Amino acid sequence: MTYFLSPPDAIYRLTYLDALREFHAELHNLEQDPAALNQNFEGYVRYLERQSTDKRRDGLVPESYFWLIDDGIYIGRLSLRHYLNDRLLQFGGHIGYEIRPTKRLKGYGKAILRLGLEKARRQGITRALITCDDDNIGSARVIEANGGILENTVLLSHRAVPTRRYWIDIPVQ
Repeated sequence: MTYFLSPPDAIYRLTYLDALREFHAELHNLEQDPAALNQNFEGYVRYLERQSTDKRRDGLVPESYFWLIDDGIYIGRLSLRHYLNDRLLQFGGHIGYEIRPTKRLKGYGKAILRLGLEKARRQGITRALITCDDDNIGSARVIEANGGILENTVLLSHRAVPTRRYWIDIPVQ
């Protein structure tokens, strides 16, 4: 594998849209319309780039997006929130990630989080919160393999499944 994290880039449009169809088959990411994205993928990339600025809607924090790419193929997404607000402290944390369905169970989850922790360190984050659904054993294993220590499991009023909350200490280099 020669994977790496890339900022969102229109050159990955076709493989991103392929991945989106995979997510839709699982009934995930339904808010993204493949036809609309195909029409203006460059605009979508610019939108993602703007999310890292402080000019966000109330309640949202700056968030940088990265795509895991392997051999020119979109594998997954990593979101790095620059700091936590009250909502993210309960659910979401500093880092969110997803791997397209056909690429799961191949080590990409561990890789994307490991690379994301490096990005977090460069952002000045020394202790990262990462959450996952209690029944998402694969994600829990990815977090634990990257040094995640379970703080607690909470049932939030707006979620049907309890949320696991993990912390990972990021050494300063």
